[in-house]
Amino acid sequence: MAGHSKWAQIKRKKAAQDQKRGKVFTKLIREIMIAARLGGGNPENNPRLRAAIAAAKAENMPKENIERAIKKGIGELEGSRLEEVVYEGYGPGGVAVLIEAMTDNRNRTTAEIRHIFARVGGNLGATGCVSWLFHKKGIISVKKGEVPEERLMEVATEAGAEDIKEGESDYEILTAPEDFEKVLEALKAANIPYQSAEITMYPQTTVKLEGKEAEQMLKLMELLEDHDDVQRVYANFDISEATMERLAQ
Repeated sequence: MAGHSKWAQIKRKKAAQDQKRGKVFTKLIREIMIAARLGGGNPENNPRLRAAIAAAKAENMPKENIERAIKKGIGELEGSRLEEVVYEGYGPGGVAVLIEAMTDNRNRTTAEIRHIFARVGGNLGATGCVSWLFHKKGIISVKKGEVPEERLMEVATEAGAEDIKEGESDYEILTAPEDFEKVLEALKAANIPYQSAEITMYPQTTVKLEGKEAEQMLKLMELLEDHDDVQRVYANFDISEATMERLAQ
C-alpha cells in the first residue's frame, strides 16, 4: 500500500515524542492478554503471543509487565474481561477502513467509533462491507540505499517472500503470515537492516487522496488510533510521502 511504511514511521516517531507511552503499553498488554487467553501462555506454541511479546519488548516494556499480562490472559491473575470487536467503515474519498478493537463495553465503544467517523465526514459501515478488500500479510520495510535491490530480492525470495514492492523511499517485502518470521530471520542473517516489520491487513486496491481529503483521512487515522479501545487501524489510502510528512508536522 503506497504510503503504508511512511505512515508507520510517522506513528512511531510521534509515539516516541509524546507522553503516550502509558497508552502504548495499555494496548500492548491487552494484545498479550487476548493472545494468551485464546492460544495459551506459551509463546513457543502461540505465534500471536510471540508477536505480541516481541512488540512489547520493542517498546521496552518491563519483563514483569509482560509476565503479568500473560497470567491475566490465562486466568492465573484477575483481569477485566475484554472482547475483540472488528469495525468497518468508509473514510474521506471512499477509503476503506478496518478497525480491530478490544473492549469491555461494546455499546460504548461502537458509539464512540461512530462519532469519530462522523467528525471527518466518514461513516461506520456494516460487518463485511470492506473486510473483503484486505488480506493478512507480513510486511517488512527496507530503506532504499541500505542494500542493493538485487541482493534484497535474492535473500527475500529465497526465504519465501511473495513480492517486493518499490515505494518512494523504501522497499516493502510481502510475505504470507506463516513465512513472515522466516523471511525476517533471513534478512537479519544477511545483515540487511529493516525499518519496520509487522503482520498486517494489506489492501488489494488503493484510493489516491490529495488536498483536503488526504488531510481528513490522516486526521481520521489519528483519532481512531488514539482511542483507548482501538488496537489497530487498516486503510487503503494512497497518499504521497511528502503530503504525509507535511501534514504530520
